Amino acid sequence: MTVKPASTSAARLHPFHGVLLGGAFAFFFATLLSDFAYIASYHIQWSNFASWLITAGLLFSALILLSAVVSLLRPAYRVKAFVIYTVLLLLICALALLNALIHARDAWAVMPTGAVLSGIVMLLAALASWLGFSRFGVGGAA
Repeated sequence: MTVKPASTSAARLHPFHGVLLGGAFAFFFATLLSDFAYIASYHIQWSNFASWLITAGLLFSALILLSAVVSLLRPAYRVKAFVIYTVLLLLICALALLNALIHARDAWAVMPTGAVLSGIVMLLAALASWLGFSRFGVGGAA
């Protein structure tokens, strides 16, 4: 009996890359929840939590982007889907940096722009996670 791999692509994500990808989505999702909590309560600490979560998500995203750019140097990863995935990661990093700058302002000046950017970044991180795990899978440590 032969076992067919989950992904038919030759390009596979390194397991550490997968952990970072899932972690970045979790941080950006928690940022959006913190922004919603701030909108509901106007407690400034929720804005501070969001700033820290954005910073952690940005750190994870930068490491993922670095990993993806290094992977593009290998011939197996030079497929159109992986290039789109890498560009999506670059967009996430750019918008997360902008979101971090928005959240660095006074707490009253953060909303509604901060919540909208948090939502956009979270959706893009969900899209990157879906594309990364569904198209490439995890387990290609070489």
